[in-house]
Amino acid sequence: MNVSDKEALEDALKNIDKKIDRFNDQKIKAFFESLGLDQRHDIASDYLNWENILIVVPSRSILDQVKKYKYVIARIYFIVNPNAEQIHIYDFKDWKNSTRNKTQFQIRELLRTNFGGVPKNAEDPDWIKLI
Repeated sequence: MNVSDKEALEDALKNIDKKIDRFNDQKIKAFFESLGLDQRHDIASDYLNWENILIVVPSRSILDQVKKYKYVIARIYFIVNPNAEQIHIYDFKDWKNSTRNKTQFQIRELLRTNFGGVPKNAEDPDWIKLI
């Protein structure tokens, strides 16, 4: 194999990879449309520019329904956050940076207020009733 053949092969493989990436982007869009995420205003519009997408689901039953798509669609990851009220998406890089060097307990605490978790309501905390 000479140099020109090698370059032609590499160019052909790059073109095929670009087509695969476009098809995967279409799969991601279709998946988000089926979940109704395309109509929500709190979803980032540049999610296709992210390297990987983290999908936070509020319960294991929802995860069981959607986890089969993890094997069909590249670049998506799922986690369950029982503190979330609805499905959210995040840049997977943000998740990795936030959970790096954290214990399981610290990650659980992080999920209560971030990554779809609902912050505690300061207006009527339960601990005030004890006083």
